[in-house]
Amino acid sequence: MAEFDPTSTALMLIDMQNDFLHPEGAYGRAGQKSDAIAALPDRLARVADAMRVAGGWVVSTHFTLVPGKAGEPFISPHLKQLRPFLGKGDFQPGAIGHQLIDLLQPADLTVEKVAFSAFFQSRLEWVLQRAGIKTLIFGGIVTNGGVASTVRDAHVRDFQCIVLDDGCAAFSQQAHDSSIGSLSTIGKIASCDEMIAKLKE
Repeated sequence: MAEFDPTSTALMLIDMQNDFLHPEGAYGRAGQKSDAIAALPDRLARVADAMRVAGGWVVSTHFTLVPGKAGEPFISPHLKQLRPFLGKGDFQPGAIGHQLIDLLQPADLTVEKVAFSAFFQSRLEWVLQRAGIKTLIFGGIVTNGGVASTVRDAHVRDFQCIVLDDGCAAFSQQAHDSSIGSLSTIGKIASCDEMIAKLKE
């Protein structure tokens, strides 16, 4: 991180939304819980606060189920099979469940995403370029899904990538560890404490 500059750096909060994390959100109502995921908000809030003080950016990506006729959401077949409990009103734009959790607000930039990667058919690359952002620090859920896919797409777009090992989580520790190991070949792996210390330099 020799060329690290907080003012051209963004903390990427991947899908830290109420529908994933709040007890009354889509996943909470379906009993889909993970202690590792539940521990993320407090850690990431500290990084976000340090980023704001250092003059950097906080960017929130929001997994989105686009409503069609009568409000029924478009759900990819693989997702429907993996998460059959998802339905009308879940991850819907404008709904409380779709929003960034209160502890991590406010975000400087917010981008909807319809696939694992936040770059897929979104405005993410455009807003990052307009903001002059060159380095992306990744935290959020899930490590082997939205995080990994977005990191890889950021890498091929020549962003410097840093992944917070303890700032990401998955529904399986094995999936998390495997993904972190794989991502270490295209980005730097750091802890939340290490990143906070770097931002305070």
